[in-house]
Amino acid sequence: MAYTHTQQNRFNSKLTSQCQNCSLAALCLPIALVDEDVNRLDQIIERKRPLKKGELLFRQGEKFDSVFAVRTGTLKTFNLTGNGEEQITGFYCPSELLGLSGINNDIYPVSAKALETTTVCEIPFSHLEALSEQIPSLKRQLFKIMSRKICNDQDMMVLLGKKSADEKVASFLINLSDRFKRRGYSATAFRLSMSRGEIGNYLGLAVETVSRVMTRFQKNELIQVEGKEITLIDIDEMQKLVGKNEDCDSILKFE
Repeated sequence: MAYTHTQQNRFNSKLTSQCQNCSLAALCLPIALVDEDVNRLDQIIERKRPLKKGELLFRQGEKFDSVFAVRTGTLKTFNLTGNGEEQITGFYCPSELLGLSGINNDIYPVSAKALETTTVCEIPFSHLEALSEQIPSLKRQLFKIMSRKICNDQDMMVLLGKKSADEKVASFLINLSDRFKRRGYSATAFRLSMSRGEIGNYLGLAVETVSRVMTRFQKNELIQVEGKEITLIDIDEMQKLVGKNEDCDSILKFE
């Protein structure tokens, strides 16, 4: 793909420490790419300024032009109901991509908001699409990400439609545990950046129900909670409670 003189100058002036030196590279788009291809991907990535807590990355109804990879922090995606209430559709942690749902109609069908100070890499989709035609391994990675999204949607339908409150909360915590583990962090002790109200909104539960379930889990020595810090004491028992989906890698994060 040919870039304009202005675009090329912007690319050349960017910091070089992007994909090649990023600790999340093995979990993000560059997976399985050779160094030369990673360099080509670096050329289209734009480092965004940090988002403050509560700041929007993109707004529902805006024109779709980019997907985003989370570098640090956490975001939630949500849409607004007819009466202006938020319906949370996903939570995004470092190395995860968001914005893909905008491809269909060329608009973002949801908004994305930072739950804490957050940094992202912006990937203009037109450039990514053109580059994926030139790099087969990048195209395969995009297909994998989209396939995972389908699995996540299927898991979410089951979670919201057929699980009890205890199973929903346990599934949510195990899901976070798996995601932290893949990033080399503790699978049993981590911080919840989202509020219990936001967890309830996402899971289709009242905030009081989420609090009662958390209290019950603590009483049964499944978890330990101190403020936003949570420790999974008996993760095996929690996994027995919810069961495992063998067909899809359950992530429950996409919008």
